[in-house]
Order: sequence, then C-alpha cells, then structure tokens
Amino acid sequence: MNLSFRSFLLLAAIFTVSACQKSEFDFYDLEDNGYRYSDLEGRYQIVNYWAIWCAPCKHEIPELQALQDDYENVAVFGVNFDQPEPHVMAEQAKLMNIGFPTYRRDPSGDFGIKTPEVLPTTLVFGPNRELLATLIGPQTQKSLLSIIEEN
Repeated sequence: MNLSFRSFLLLAAIFTVSACQKSEFDFYDLEDNGYRYSDLEGRYQIVNYWAIWCAPCKHEIPELQALQDDYENVAVFGVNFDQPEPHVMAEQAKLMNIGFPTYRRDPSGDFGIKTPEVLPTTLVFGPNRELLATLIGPQTQKSLLSIIEEN
C-alpha cells in the first residue's frame, strides 16, 4: 500500500509539473499553426479586428491581404471580434476571403489593451512589438504603409 501511495504522489507531481509548463507557442491561428511573438520581431505586425456583419471590414480585407502578400517585413493577422467557435470562425474567415492568419482567441490581453469597441479596428506594431497606432475605420494598403514608413 505504501508503494502505491508513492506511485500516486509521483504521478500527481508529474501531472502538476506538466500542467504548469508554458505552451511552446504564444498563440494559434484557425489552422492550428502556432506562433511566438519573438519570432515576429523584426517585422511590422498588423492586427485587424473584423466581424462577418461589418460592411467596412469586408471592404478592407483585400487591402490587408495585399499588404500581407506584397511585403515580407509585414505580418498581418486577423481577429474575429465575435469570437465564435473555431469552426464557425474558420467558415466566416473563408466567406470574407481572408487569406492571412486569424487568431483563435482575442489577443488584446497579450497586448495589454482592451478589446476594441468599434469595427474595423487595426493595430500597427513596430518591429520591436511596440504599438505604433490604433486605427479605427477601414484601412488601405497606402494608409498602413504610411505609418510603417514614418517609423
């Protein structure tokens, strides 16, 4: 009996330690790709909050996609404002023709900010992860590049 109690304690300790270990990644997208914020350093990061019901969001998606496709020093990520279940989120991203990665969860806590209250909202982070701008309303490739070029 003493041996099985020791075994139980050992298993409990292993479980506790493994449960406390930090995830290998800081966040995941809808396709289960993991990302580390440290791996994105050196690139500008555009984080765009959108929703399926947001008409201005639909108009700016092609601009964001072009930025993602045309500039290697820029990483664009989407955030579904409504935060539905991941399979619903993936379907909505497909309907919106979003080809850039979309966060599985709202990253506002990672950034130390509140979730935006107005859509679309776009956050622009510099290469050192500093918040350069919080932009409300639809953006264009030109408007985002002007912020990048200023910094």
